[in-house]
Amino acid sequence: MPIFKAEMLRRLSEEIFVAYGAPAEEAKLVSEFLVKANLCGHDSHGVIRVIQYVKAIEDGILKPSVKIDIIKETRSSALLKGNWGFGQVIAKRAMELAIEKAKKNSVSVVCAFDLYHIGRLADYTMFAAENKMIGIAMVNSTPTVAPYGGRERLISTAPISYAFPTGKEKMFVLDIATSVCAEGKVRVSLHKGENLPEGCIIDKEGNPSTNPADLYEGGAILP
Repeated sequence: MPIFKAEMLRRLSEEIFVAYGAPAEEAKLVSEFLVKANLCGHDSHGVIRVIQYVKAIEDGILKPSVKIDIIKETRSSALLKGNWGFGQVIAKRAMELAIEKAKKNSVSVVCAFDLYHIGRLADYTMFAAENKMIGIAMVNSTPTVAPYGGRERLISTAPISYAFPTGKEKMFVLDIATSVCAEGKVRVSLHKGENLPEGCIIDKEGNPSTNPADLYEGGAILP
C-alpha cells in the first residue's frame, strides 16, 4: 500500500480546491481538516472526500467562497445560513461564535443550515474543550439509515460528539454515528475493495449484505 506524507496530501488537496475555485484560505483550512482525520485514523473523513467535494463543486452543490449569513442572533444563540459553502469553514465559524457567546453568557447554542459535509465532528467539540468549555455537536444529513425492521432509507446516521476538559493533559472526546457504522466507513471499504462486517448494511431489497457497493445502489445502513 502506498504511503504519503501528510504535508504532501495537504498541499495537493489545497491545490485541487484552489483549482476548483476555492479561495486559498478556505482550501487550506479544508485540506488541514481532511488530513487531520487521516492522521487520527479516520480515513472515512480524510482525503477520500476530496473526490466527493470536487464532484459536488462540478454539480453545483458545493459552492466555494460564499458568504455566511447570520439569520438570527441573540446574546447566547445564533442561526447561520451557509449558502452551501464548505462545511468545515462554516462549522468552524459556528463553533467560534458559540465559544465567543459562551464566554460572555456561560452557555450558547449556534445552529447552521445549508452547508456541505463538515467532516469529523470531534474537530469542533475539541476546539471548545481547548477553550476550557464543554463542546457538543450534532448533525443531520441525507437519509442513509433504515429504521429498525425496515428497508428504506428514512433517517440519517445522525452523528454526535462531546468533548470536555478533564483538568489533565488529555481531554475526554466522544464522536460517534448513531447507526451501526458511519457512511464513511462503508465508503472506505468500497475504495479498498473489501467486504464489510456482517450486520452493517442491507441491500435495496432489504437483504443483509457485506458488499459496500450495495449501500450506494439503493441499500441502507442498519440502525
